[in-house]
Formats: sequence, C-alpha cells, structure tokens
Amino acid sequence: MKNIPQLVLVGAGPGDPELISLKGVRALETADVILYDALIHPRLLEYAPQAVKIFVGKRAGSHEKSQREINQQIVDYALQYGKVVRLKGGDPFVFGRGYEEVEFARKHGIPTEIIPGISSATAVPALHGIPLTTRGISESFWVVTASSADGWLPDALYQAARSDATVVILMGLGRLEEITEVFIKAGKADLPAAVICNGSLPDAAVVKATVATLFEEVQAARITTPAIIVIGETVALIQYANSFTEKQITYEQRTAAGVSE
Repeated sequence: MKNIPQLVLVGAGPGDPELISLKGVRALETADVILYDALIHPRLLEYAPQAVKIFVGKRAGSHEKSQREINQQIVDYALQYGKVVRLKGGDPFVFGRGYEEVEFARKHGIPTEIIPGISSATAVPALHGIPLTTRGISESFWVVTASSADGWLPDALYQAARSDATVVILMGLGRLEEITEVFIKAGKADLPAAVICNGSLPDAAVVKATVATLFEEVQAARITTPAIIVIGETVALIQYANSFTEKQITYEQRTAAGVSE
C-alpha cells in the first residue's frame, strides 16, 4: 500500500546530535525519505535505517542542489514514497529558507508539518556562556545574516550596529572584515566580539577579541565555517569551559601556551 504523501520540516539544531527535539527524532523514525543538509550530524540519520537518504547540502560557494531543485524533489519524493522529512540545520525558519519549501509543497497539495529546531543564533552563544540578554548589560538582541539577495550587506546590519543590543551574525565569516568596518564606523571599535566555529561540538574553536582586532585574530587562528559572529558587551562574559568542551582549545589558549598551527 502506497504511503500518504506528506512533508515534515525538521530543525536538527546547531550540530550536536543530542540537540534535536524528541518530536524531530520521531519524525525521522517514521520517514520514507530524508532530504538532509550539509551540516547535519551523521548520527541523526541512524534514527531512520528504513528511509531513503538524499544529500542536498548547500555550503558557502558549493551548492549540491539549487533551492528550486530541492523544492521540486520534496514534491516528487512525497508523491513517489510518502513521508518526506526535510532535515535542516538549526531552525529552518531562521535564515533557513524553510518557509519556501513548505509553501512549495502546499501549493502542490502536499500536507505539511513544521517541527522547529534550536537555532545556532541562540544556542551557540549560550553554550559558551554568552547571554544574549542580561540585566544591566543588554536588554535585546538582533539576529542578522550577512547574506542578502542583492549581494550587499543587509540594512539590518547597519541598524544593529547603531543599537546597544547584542548582535549575532549568521553566514558572515567570509565578510568579517566588511562587518567589523560597519561597527567601527558606528563607533564600536572597542566593543567585545567573538567568532565561534562548530560551537556545539567537541572541536569548537573560539576567538574572542574586540571589533577592531577580530578580523586579524580570526585570520591568524584560521577559523573556518560553520561559524557565527557575536558582537556586544555580553561577549565579555564568555566562558570556555562547558560540559562538552574539555578538549576544546581556544585561539587565546593556544597562543598563551606557545602552541603553533
């Protein structure tokens, strides 16, 4: 008997495979097909030994599939197999283009369900002891992307730089020098700032600096994607020790110990 076509959009969280929701795991366990992204931890696919698994990952400068192709695959596989789980990193509705995929499926008569995920924008700073808001230091936060449809830095980034909020920037490592210039021109050169790579995993790497020195120090540390940028007074509260980071060595710690790359 053919299964009923449906799409379940699942947020996988910020990388650590234990940071997916129970509801997300149950969706994987009953999936007929899983379309998964580049940053999905391979352990998550073990929840679905019965499913057809298709990689559709997109990373900066390297797209396995275009968004249009992914949208069409969702519909095609749902009609062919039944339950399609679209497994996306973080929360699919936070710069994840999840709404586009859901809307495309709905327009083609495919029933949909959305299971939110933990966004790296909030989880990664928290895992490293950075509160996005805390009384007396920061009363709000911005989450912005450095990637816009027209190729320019988005206006929201300039607005965020003029605010007193903590600012989290996603997909911005490749434009870090431009981003820091925006904050420097807004009079924020001495503001604490950090770049955190693989922030929920044992090999996390952290560079803590000021806005004025962040780009140079990130270059020296050879930080790579996936990474987030956090700028604001609360970055001064960063803590490197966490339950999962016993083996984590930060750039500052390597330098102090005289360890070279």
